[in-house]
Amino acid sequence: MIQLKKHLVLFLCICSCIVNAQNTYKRWPDIIRKNDASWFGTPEAKKIAENVLLYQRNIGGWPKNIQMQDELTPKQQKDLLEIKKTTEETTTDNGATTQEMLFMSKMYAQTKDDRYKESFLKGLNYLLEAQYANGGWPQFYPLKKGYYTHITYNDDSMVNIMNVIRPIGEETDYYSIKPSKEVVEKCKKAFDKGVDCILKTQYKQNRVLTAWCAQHDEVTLAPANARAFELKSLSGYESVKIVLLLMSIEKPSPEIIAAVKGANAWFEKTKITNLEEKRVLNDNGKIIDKKMIPTQNANPIWARFMDLETNEPFFCDRDGIRKKSLDQIGDERRNGYSWYSDAGKEVLQKFPAWAVKNGVKVSSAVTSDQKKTNYFVVAQDGSGDFTKIQDAVYASPAFPYENVTIYIKNGVYNEKVQIPECNTNIILQGESRENTIIAFDDNFKKINLGRNSTFYTSTLLVAGDDCKISNLTIKNTSGENGQAMALSITGNRVKVVNCTLSGNQDTLYLSGTDAKHYFKDCYIEGTTDFIFGRATALFENCTIHSIKSSYITAASTPQETAFGFVFKNCKLTANPAATDVYLGRPWRIYAKTVYIDCEMGNQIKPEGWQNWSKPDAEKNSFYAEYNCKGEGFQPNKRVSWSHQLSKKEASKYTIENILQDKIKNWYLQ
Repeated sequence: MIQLKKHLVLFLCICSCIVNAQNTYKRWPDIIRKNDASWFGTPEAKKIAENVLLYQRNIGGWPKNIQMQDELTPKQQKDLLEIKKTTEETTTDNGATTQEMLFMSKMYAQTKDDRYKESFLKGLNYLLEAQYANGGWPQFYPLKKGYYTHITYNDDSMVNIMNVIRPIGEETDYYSIKPSKEVVEKCKKAFDKGVDCILKTQYKQNRVLTAWCAQHDEVTLAPANARAFELKSLSGYESVKIVLLLMSIEKPSPEIIAAVKGANAWFEKTKITNLEEKRVLNDNGKIIDKKMIPTQNANPIWARFMDLETNEPFFCDRDGIRKKSLDQIGDERRNGYSWYSDAGKEVLQKFPAWAVKNGVKVSSAVTSDQKKTNYFVVAQDGSGDFTKIQDAVYASPAFPYENVTIYIKNGVYNEKVQIPECNTNIILQGESRENTIIAFDDNFKKINLGRNSTFYTSTLLVAGDDCKISNLTIKNTSGENGQAMALSITGNRVKVVNCTLSGNQDTLYLSGTDAKHYFKDCYIEGTTDFIFGRATALFENCTIHSIKSSYITAASTPQETAFGFVFKNCKLTANPAATDVYLGRPWRIYAKTVYIDCEMGNQIKPEGWQNWSKPDAEKNSFYAEYNCKGEGFQPNKRVSWSHQLSKKEASKYTIENILQDKIKNWYLQ
């Protein structure tokens, strides 16, 4: 009997472990944002997707706060089928509808099940139908009586919607489902109307632009009340995502610039640096008390509710009576609501770079210690913080929590720049691609450090993770003197946008353990193996220019890596003298290189690929093309061991699949 009990206990423990292992993701939003794209093709994901389809109403929207992954009983499934015909509780509050649409996009990317596509498109139509003529969105649609009809910024509801329709209107690859041209145009117009609504609802104090309220009246656009404890007020939380959305718009109008300037000044004015929130937790980790502790030089925070005219923070219980301090309201509301937030710091940190980019004079309000450690200007004429780029790197904090922007004014910077491993989150931003130039002339022979001298030749070395480079020209000017790198990337998650990379042999080196990099709208030129290395890299809308007859790529992809170098919507050009150019050859035998929707000039050799005298590479490498065009695209003449992808195979080469990482959507930031 005792032995039986022991076995029973062991069995129950094993079952418990299995259950716990299967429920690693306990919250629905966490499941949606899983970074393993292939998971969305598993039976587990498909089972959850059936629930998501059931919960979607026929009108296209979903209810909020549902744990979609929870198993449904037959009765629950039957009830949901009946409710589908209604419009009960369809909303965009708390991320509802927008997050389910993202889930459906991920499911369709892996399975191509048309039900997921139809579900996504119904959700999109729901969002478009719900928009008011003035550009705002209500919290519930169809309209639900009460404060729910107000234009709702609360919990980022409207911003979430605009962040869905924007990439569709811009025809990006963020979502796997491509609507019709008519719907794309509707999304463009809806986004523009949303921006117009945002500009019109920005609150003015004595004719000075400030921030936004959580709700605005759908007719008058004036501040509006919601729940009893959510009185009309300026919001130190909801205003953040609104400003960041406006700051992300390329070529902003004078009205958008004025809105951002006003909001930034308001955030600077209303920050609180003499209080810290202390939370008291019980044994289960639940908050049982919150206290605001007076502290000198505390990190800035902002109140969720501020008086419309004085900016003074206030707090309310369910009786709707304003209080001046948090300790004056009851336990339930005090501990069950976010009354303070540090989100505003992102606006203050990003504003200086945005201001310079858009020709906005930065006021003394942003010359704080925070600005000095997170934002530097490099200018050869002495008008910035440094005259050399490397000095700005040296001044940058190690492993910062936030981005550190190094803004480089026009000029030719003849220096060798290295961003070491400790300098993560660096943004190198040039004033203009054509006139902000980093140049140096190291090459293999000049370095003369033995057989690996190539790896010391780079003009710019990026060893830090999560860096971004934009609006720059990076040159290795040594000429045709053997291996000489312009850009070397050994960190992870490095994004290069609107840059020119110029060299000869070995222009661009991409490495790092399990590293992934993203190149967008770049011009890259060289001679032999001028894009090489072991990292995974996606090149989108880039021009790849061969200076002479040779090889474009030399990948050394590790065997276990799913993607190597992927070129999408790129243009392959060449100098007149370059008449025999190969798409690639294998530096290591498991090399992977794929060209999708690219335009290939007649410099590309008919056979396309070369094995570098490595017969094993013909068995183990993966060289492929899909839907390319131009005189250089001759699929019937390619070497027999290369591949022409099917439409289904090509559909897996999405930005999300290629660049998936533990840092979600890093490539979109």
